[in-house]
Amino acid sequence: MLRYSRSKIIATMAIIVIGLLLAVPSMMSREQREAFRSSLPSWVPSWVIPSRAIVLGLDLQGGSHVLLEVDVPDLLRTQTTQLRDDIRRVLRETRVAPQGGIQLTQRGAQIRVPDAADRERILPKLRELSQPIGNAVIGQSGNRDILVDTTPDGLITLTYTEAGVNEKVRRAVDQAIEVLRRRVDALGTTEPNIQRQGVDRILVQVPGLQDPQRLKEILGRTAKLEFRLLGQQGAADVDMLPSKDAGGQRVPVERQVIVEGGDLVDAQPAFDSRTNEPIVNFRFNIRGAQRFGQATTENIGRPLAIVLDNEVISAPTIQSAITGGAGQISGRFSVQQANDLAVLLRAGALPAKLTIVEERTVGPGLGQDSIQAGKMATYVATIFVVIFMFATYGIFGLIANIALLVHVGLIFGLMSVLEATLTLPGIAGIVLTIGTAVDSNVLIYERIREEVRSGRSIVSGVQAGFERAFATIVDSNSTMAIAALILFFLGSGPVRGFAVVFLLGILTTVITAVTLTRMMIALWYKWMRPKVLPF
Repeated sequence: MLRYSRSKIIATMAIIVIGLLLAVPSMMSREQREAFRSSLPSWVPSWVIPSRAIVLGLDLQGGSHVLLEVDVPDLLRTQTTQLRDDIRRVLRETRVAPQGGIQLTQRGAQIRVPDAADRERILPKLRELSQPIGNAVIGQSGNRDILVDTTPDGLITLTYTEAGVNEKVRRAVDQAIEVLRRRVDALGTTEPNIQRQGVDRILVQVPGLQDPQRLKEILGRTAKLEFRLLGQQGAADVDMLPSKDAGGQRVPVERQVIVEGGDLVDAQPAFDSRTNEPIVNFRFNIRGAQRFGQATTENIGRPLAIVLDNEVISAPTIQSAITGGAGQISGRFSVQQANDLAVLLRAGALPAKLTIVEERTVGPGLGQDSIQAGKMATYVATIFVVIFMFATYGIFGLIANIALLVHVGLIFGLMSVLEATLTLPGIAGIVLTIGTAVDSNVLIYERIREEVRSGRSIVSGVQAGFERAFATIVDSNSTMAIAALILFFLGSGPVRGFAVVFLLGILTTVITAVTLTRMMIALWYKWMRPKVLPF
């Protein structure tokens, strides 16, 4: 029967009111939200007042759009250098002296070992450097990343295969995405979109950020930090690197790295207590602290070069042993440069150099036009649906229209709680859920009409209509939810935004089209006691 207890009615209305209140902050500007919160009495708990709001996507509020590409030649140079170090280690372990040393090639390295016995001893070790290439679906594919080849005269060549290069690029992109995400999140932006684009490209979209230059500086720098000692002019094992303190002139820096940026656990901007200049305070992990402490103990009085992306940004003289695992970087920074450097160091270094192939700034004016167009589409769709439902089902149509308005409000409330990003496809998803929401009501009402025409009373027909249409509603919404979940997990960017809105719309449809509509019809019948069905 159509009976609702008072507690059930109060619980349903409370859920709806809370959902609608959660949507209120999204209808206010940031300044209005701040002013409202500041005007509240101090005794009001902050968690009582809804504060989360929907985040507008890049296409609605504007922002920065940057497309990055992995520098494959630079990545290959890094990998071949690492391969040279691995070959040097194998030579040292097997005590084999190659003729002419290790020669680097475009895709690998080669050595000449004329003695057959030495080749027999070293070849198995060199082949261990070649790793199998994994596949996410079938596991190991059988291909290897390095091809080891030898000639009768003793020339051993190690070359990265095409599959090996592609695997290195894929891993570099995956690692770079995580590093870039940490960097962008540290800027304080909301809901950035960072995703793979093709094989070797990464798309970065930051809504609300109107300073693309700063974004480029944050994204484009490799941020490879090294601590080395300054060397002697003309020495063999030194690199000539530009120095910021010397006005860009090159200074000798020892190739041996004392500590790398990977051993940092924290980096924070600060001010020097003596000069009041912006600096960056850093702290090492246990391994980095031990190596740094040992190096500073053994080299008191020597300049320590702090190298960032192959540039000496500072070269202070070691005055005493630094054994606490902490220190500071100074280099005539501005406040923003110190902040950005701290962000880069905390996020970690990129696995390869990234080049910017496309950049653009989306102005908020375009977004405002999109919002107005989306609002107009929503208003027109809602008006036509409301007119149709009322004209077709009378008072039952009016009840469905009230449930429809609550349905849209609950979508905004849930999106506000999740701080979901609303994009143009998301607005399209809201318009689509308006149609699917009333579709459930149509199924219920037509079922009620059939039950009443077959001889049932109004009460019995309404009861049977809701019960027998419920399975159909669940089936139809389940299939749409499956499609939306596929879009969410396999899609990206605006496609995922559409999927989120559509999923929330399906959820609220079941609540409003079944529970709320049924409760309102029960209350209407209790008050009006009609003798015939009003449609």
